[in-house]
Amino acid sequence: MNNHKEIALNKEQIIENAKEVLRIEGEAVLNLINYIDEEFVKAVEIIYKSKGRVVLTGLGKSGLIARKIVATLNSTGTPAIFLHPTDALHGDLGMVRNEDVAIVISKSGANEEILNLLPMFKRIGVTIIAMTALKNSKLAQQSDVVLSIAVKEEACPYDLAPTASTTATLALGDAISVTLLHLRNFTEEDFAFLHPAGSLGKRLSLRIREIMITGDKIPIVKENDLLTKVIYEISSKRLGTTCVVNNDGNLTGIITDGDLRRLLEKTLDIKNLIAADVMTKNPKMIKSDVLASYALQMMENYKITSLIISDNGLTPIGIIHLHDLINLGLQSR
Repeated sequence: MNNHKEIALNKEQIIENAKEVLRIEGEAVLNLINYIDEEFVKAVEIIYKSKGRVVLTGLGKSGLIARKIVATLNSTGTPAIFLHPTDALHGDLGMVRNEDVAIVISKSGANEEILNLLPMFKRIGVTIIAMTALKNSKLAQQSDVVLSIAVKEEACPYDLAPTASTTATLALGDAISVTLLHLRNFTEEDFAFLHPAGSLGKRLSLRIREIMITGDKIPIVKENDLLTKVIYEISSKRLGTTCVVNNDGNLTGIITDGDLRRLLEKTLDIKNLIAADVMTKNPKMIKSDVLASYALQMMENYKITSLIISDNGLTPIGIIHLHDLINLGLQSR
């Protein structure tokens, strides 16, 4: 390795180098538009009609891109797996079935490990889709469909490190994934089902009943309870509010710590006041099967921090606070 002499940093040159990389890679992606033809349609149709999975394989940086395409396919409704070509020849080929479709990624189309894998795919009966820069390569010649990932130049000035070509390959994988997404009528709800822990998954699937506060943790007072008890209930349950119910246990109002502050600004003589004197009647309620994201939207619209949950419109069975929803990453769009 050469010894590098310390040189003064040239800010203008740094900026220019970075812009040049982005220009080259941007043009490489845009140039792929010229390669979207009947072969691309054929590849998509094969995958769409397949009853198996998409098996992606590639060596080195092509393998890393293949893993990312696998992740994108899986998250958008097309089952996919990554198969390392070397491991495949030492037993992992057993995961491949004849109903699967293989996407083989190789810029040169001449990697020995890749070429050794192709006869095995053919023996199993797998349809092979090649992603390569050379349409006359051995990989292309032995594949059923060939998709071009050719680029005019790499961003690497020595044309050694795969840069523009890997970016183009990743973009082509996205084009396949999203095209399949449209064909499968893949919806936001489908995405949420596959991403239950993500913010979108929570927005589209999490129900109020799964996160609401219930039982003894619900702050509740009766209409005729003294205000001192109301204050204690609000303070002890730490939600900044309390439900007010009648003798039948039906909700008649709500009192917030804001209501108490406004009352104390008017008078300090509260010893004879009861909950019914202070409560806000007809508070907002929501059912337990409603999406948590809708509850958040409702709070934002009405500028309130708590919602009472009641399935019969009378008896409170739970309560939810604005901060709980925000902490779950349910901010509305």
